[in-house]
Amino acid sequence: MNHHLHRQAGQLFILGSLLLFIPYIALVFIFDYPEILRMPIDQILTKFHDGGTSLILVWWIFSLAGLPLFWAVVFLGKIIGEEYQNVRVATTFMIIGGITQIAGLLRWVFVVPVLSNYYADHPDTSQETISIIFQVVHQYGGVILGEHLGQLFSIIWTLIVCRHFLKSKTVHPFIGWFGIISSLIYLLGQAELFGTVIPTFPVIGWAAAVGSTLWLLWMIALGYTLIRKNKHSQTLIQN
Repeated sequence: MNHHLHRQAGQLFILGSLLLFIPYIALVFIFDYPEILRMPIDQILTKFHDGGTSLILVWWIFSLAGLPLFWAVVFLGKIIGEEYQNVRVATTFMIIGGITQIAGLLRWVFVVPVLSNYYADHPDTSQETISIIFQVVHQYGGVILGEHLGQLFSIIWTLIVCRHFLKSKTVHPFIGWFGIISSLIYLLGQAELFGTVIPTFPVIGWAAAVGSTLWLLWMIALGYTLIRKNKHSQTLIQN
């Protein structure tokens, strides 16, 4: 059963990570994401409105693409062992973090389309109000839920799991260190969130994009390692 979990967890880590990459890349090309988020609100709403139904569907796919990772995280917790309380707590953090990230992303599916349509169809007297509403929704749904709580909880899970990997030596140390380094870079990206409310807060502009990319690559590497470990164990049993 443990060998079966290794293979399933590995496949799900790879699948979930790759599924996140696909709509992300699509958003880069059709919506100038994530640079568009630093543009004035009128440009964001106008470009979103111009994107139409196809852009809404890409955001919906992006919101739910990481669902396989929920099962992967739970399976990894079982592989490591339920007797490790810190890993159980970390798994809970990761599940909560995943839910908050999905909730934050879904604002682009069910809230922003309404605002962008109103912005395009109503006179200038209403556009200022809509811009304020968008800013509040974006700050709460995006900054608080998706980017702060979602990413922070995911980073906590990664650090705890990688610390366990390095102590137990159940996987190659590279996986442990890769996860820790990518998570710390990812954590530096949180400074940009504080910069939205504290203008003088020091910001490292590249940290969020680089950290998130490295983190997804780490999960792919972790998935590959789990699959290889499963194959290696089966070979030893057969021999």
